[in-house]
Formats: sequence, structure tokens, C-alpha cells
Amino acid sequence: MVILQDFSFGNFRSFKEIQTISLSKANLTSVQDIALEPTHTFKYKEGAFLKTKAIYGANASGKSNVVKALEAFLKIVSDSVKDSKVLSLIDSFVSAETIDQPTFFQMIFYIEEVRYRYGFEAKTGKITSEWLYGKKGRRELCYFIREDNAINEIDKTNFAEGVVYMNLTQQGEDSGEMLLPTNLFLTVLASFGFGKISKQITSNLNSINIISGLSNPTMMSYATEALKEASKKEFILNILKKGDTSIQDLEVIEGEKSANFGEKKKPQLLVSKKEYMGGLAHGRFSFERYESEGTRKLFELSPYIYEAVKEGRPLVIDEFDARFHSLLTKRIVQLFNSEENKQTQFIFVTHDTSLLSSSFLRRDQIEFVEKDEAGASHLYSLAQINGIRAQASFEKDYRHGKYGAIPLVEDFSELAANS
Repeated sequence: MVILQDFSFGNFRSFKEIQTISLSKANLTSVQDIALEPTHTFKYKEGAFLKTKAIYGANASGKSNVVKALEAFLKIVSDSVKDSKVLSLIDSFVSAETIDQPTFFQMIFYIEEVRYRYGFEAKTGKITSEWLYGKKGRRELCYFIREDNAINEIDKTNFAEGVVYMNLTQQGEDSGEMLLPTNLFLTVLASFGFGKISKQITSNLNSINIISGLSNPTMMSYATEALKEASKKEFILNILKKGDTSIQDLEVIEGEKSANFGEKKKPQLLVSKKEYMGGLAHGRFSFERYESEGTRKLFELSPYIYEAVKEGRPLVIDEFDARFHSLLTKRIVQLFNSEENKQTQFIFVTHDTSLLSSSFLRRDQIEFVEKDEAGASHLYSLAQINGIRAQASFEKDYRHGKYGAIPLVEDFSELAANS
């Protein structure tokens, strides 16, 4: 299990300067914030962390780019060895000042007893720098520092796998090609049997689920496949029932092979409902054909929610509230902000202002994204804004522009006027 503390990124899409989204618990002293501490935060090692983080902002402010930055970081860590084109995910801020500068990524996280700080800088087609630090006791130790294709510093005691690799690269004529410009050192080491620390880090980072709240065929297939596992099916049915969908059961009918080409047809998902004909009959229908967009989305998200609360996998959702009633979004957030959830973390992008309440979210759980006049996005939490009373109406004040990060929408009525 991985515990996220901070993720920093810069020169990526609409973000020019390095910004940090933090899941560390802030030292808030108000009665309202302290009251939510037992359910909304958790302690791990020497730190205390947030279970959820909500991201707000106007359309085109850069909210989704926060998720895209995290997704790009994780994808590059996962695939830099097997996919030479993965660095095409690097999309720098468009300005004369930054266009030739590398994009910056860094994450601070815990795996078991160790706090790691790992990051890299990259351009399209080239890793320019990379570093890994670890802290198990009082001091943070440098495991390695890489500049371009050279390892400039390495801890021979605490990161011996890096030394083993370097010894291998010094043997034979092809030794210099084992660390290509597009390969992360961490990912290379994880591909070897001796790279135990690197493998542990990459495996845990790969456990982070990042998904869109907008429907896509992959998510529908993933959720349908999850129904084949009894525990997942029970969880999915329960969440659908609690979501007031009137669904009693789901059944997957495997597709038959085509007589002409021998290709297997797509499995069909059938839904059973007791509410059919006023409860007088039991109906079975095609789920994808007859269910609403909101019900389809809840079904698609349910296996990821299962993996979060049952397996401890961090979950990140863009467009979380799209197609959902505000009561449903609130219930899902409450699931993570509960005593039953021990330490799974949930980050979500939303426009649902009904969640902005001091009785529902702590101030450090609310993040805003706003663009400046130059078009650069900035990230800040409600806890960082001075003069905010903990008992204030967060929703009302946000709507009135007190915290920024809202659209400046003009009156549309003149558009209907006769010319």
C-alpha cells in the first residue's frame, strides 16, 4: 500500500511554475476542523494525512491538468522502458520562457516503513534528470541522482541494486546502451530481478487508479469483468442498490462465436429489477441499452471504489460529479471520510458546490485552481487563504468569488434580443 503525501509538477500544460497538491494534514485549530479529524484524516508513521481532496475551479482553469500531470508521471514511471514514445505525454507550458525547459515531476510517498521522494525532469524524447531519496529514520538519504544519462551519485549501502546495475553496464561493448535517454533509471532497475526497492516502488505507484468520470468503453468492460468475482459483484450490487437504482441483480451472458469469422461476440450485461410494472413482474433488460447515464457511471466506477476501500488503492477521478445527483457524490465522499476507511486516499475534481461545507470537508481538503492573466494555472487550498472563518459558509463565499477560482460569466439574455 502506498500513502501519498505530496505531488509537485511544473511546466506542464497550463501550469508554468511548480505547484504542489498536498495530502498532508494541515495544523488547523478551529472547532469545526478538529471535529472532522477522526474521520477525515489518519496518522501514518510520523505524519498525518487527508483521506480526501476536492479540486474546484472554473472551466478551462486547469483542474483536469492536475489529474493529467499525475497520470503522465505514473505512466512514464510505468512504461519508460517498454514504450519509447511515452515521453510524448510531456506537454510544456506555451511561452518563450518555458518552451525549451524540462517538465518537473516529484512525488513524496510512504511504502511500509520508508518515506520516499522521487522525481524527474524530462522533455519530449529525453530524461534530463532523476532522483530518489529515502527516509527510514531521522535523516533523508540520497539513493541516487541522475543527470542526463549519467548516474552522478548513488548510495552503495542503502541502494545496492543501483550499484549492481552500474557494474553490469561497465562490462562488454554494449554497456553504454542500457540507460537510454528515454529510460528512467528507476524503471530500468525494476525490470531486473535484483531491483527489489525499485520494483516495490513502481508496483505501488502502479496501484494508483486514475479514471475519468465520463463514460468510456474500457470502464464498462472492466466493471462487467469484475462481476465474475463474487466479492466484487456483491459490492457492486450493494452500491447500486444504495444508489437508489432499483437494480436487484446483474448477469453477464458470454458472447457466442460468430458463425462466419469465429470471433467471439461482446458479453451482454442483463439487469434484473423488481420494480417492473409496479412490482407485479420481474423484468430483465439490457443494462447498456436501458439504464440511465448516471446508473451506468455508478456501475463503471464501482470496481474502482471497491479496489480503493477494500484493497487500499488510492483513487483519482476527474469529472467526478458529472451525471451524478449531488446526494450521490456526497455519499461516495462520505464513504472515504469515514471511520471504516482506515487510510485509503481519494482525490477528485468536481463542480459540486454542495460539498463545500465546514461540516463536510476540512479547509485543507478543499483545493482551488485558478488562471492568472498570463494564462498560467495556480493551485491553492482553502486553508492557505488568510482571514477565512472556519464557521463561514464555504459554498456561499465561493459562489460570490471570495476564494477566486470561479468563471466570470456575463449575462446571456442579450443573446436572445432581436438584432
